[in-house]
Amino acid sequence: MTGTVTASAGTTVRAMHPVLLTGPRLTIREFHHVPRDVDALHAIFGDPQTARYLPFEPRDREDCADQVALYLDEAEKQPRTVFRMAATLTEDGEDAVPLGNAVLGIEGTEAQRAAFIGYALRRDAWGLGYATEIARMLCDFAFGELGLHRLAARLDPANLASARVLRKAGFQLEGRIRDDLHLRGEWHDALQYSLLEHEWSPGGTTVGGAAGG
Repeated sequence: MTGTVTASAGTTVRAMHPVLLTGPRLTIREFHHVPRDVDALHAIFGDPQTARYLPFEPRDREDCADQVALYLDEAEKQPRTVFRMAATLTEDGEDAVPLGNAVLGIEGTEAQRAAFIGYALRRDAWGLGYATEIARMLCDFAFGELGLHRLAARLDPANLASARVLRKAGFQLEGRIRDDLHLRGEWHDALQYSLLEHEWSPGGTTVGGAAGG
């Protein structure tokens, strides 16, 4: 299925696959179940240094292939509530090798118009401002196309780089959640940030339907 449905405030998005977001340097698109995209996801999720702030252990390539299949299943649900997508360099074309992933998950009831966002980059893409661009593109998509009211993000308190990304995007720290995650034999706290629709200034992300693949 192709095409998008523009959502006004409070409207459930019932047809939103595939998604194509284009920003100043990056394109956010659906994952494809092909070796290129599976390998790219494994380069992120399989790297212990990259995965150290993610809420799971490093994943092998087979697990990453299963994840891509899950993402495609989630994309077909009606209504769609989870968007797990690939981030590529716009100049390399829509089907370029992903350098990161972007996540938006709608939470609660339709009336709440709330979601969480997340992002992760391949290690060689760190420090170039890509995470900030991904976060801003997700905000444009959430508050514009999806008509949401509130976005939240949680991160490990030691993840200072991600905290800087959220602050640049306008998120505010709400507080510390104690023992939010049990992983690697111990409990981990989390910092929760949020951003509301009236606090957001659109960044010019282009939203459109993509050809399937």
